[in-house]
Amino acid sequence: MSVHAPTDRLDAVRSAGVLAVLRAPDAERAVQAAAALVRGGVTGIEVTYSTPDAAAVIAELRRRHGDAALVGAGTVTTPAQAEESAAAGAQFLVAPGTLPDLARAMLGTGLTTMTGAMTPTEVMGAMALGVDVVKVFPASLGGPGFLKALREPFADAVLMPTGGVTAENLAEFLAAGAIAVGAGGDLLVRDALAAQNWDAIEARARDYASALEAARRA
Repeated sequence: MSVHAPTDRLDAVRSAGVLAVLRAPDAERAVQAAAALVRGGVTGIEVTYSTPDAAAVIAELRRRHGDAALVGAGTVTTPAQAEESAAAGAQFLVAPGTLPDLARAMLGTGLTTMTGAMTPTEVMGAMALGVDVVKVFPASLGGPGFLKALREPFADAVLMPTGGVTAENLAEFLAAGAIAVGAGGDLLVRDALAAQNWDAIEARARDYASALEAARRA
């Protein structure tokens, strides 16, 4: 029983290092926020389905950024969303939890599939289904120490903590065994997103990119 994905797909996630969990009030702000993130050095973009017209946003980001960004769909909760986002050009799919039928539909698209888990039982369930990456969510409940503890019985699991990740603790999560991290409100600076303060988002993205670079050098 193991989490698996073709090496190149996992390499793409590892190379991005940070997946920005993008929840925007409208499609235009989602596109602009993504551009600010990429300018700041955060190239992994997870467009959540809580964003209006999420599939259209994914298609536009793929058109604008091409290979300069890794773009996927998040908060995927139905097989239809998995299929829609795959058709829009998503490169990965993320679900907040692990439901067998949904996970199988996501895997059926051929895209890198990440599903959420928190307890050891949930991690085992995700691994048994063969998802590529287990999204440890919400990681804020246990922090890097909990992720490290999960690595003991699940040495083969590919883990990505999301929720509670900051530029300041990013290195600790990577040291604990994360392939990458998911970051939302702390990275997107929600007040800045609402106010369309793209400079603030770009600056925070630079903080994350610098933290990622420093962690890799350590």
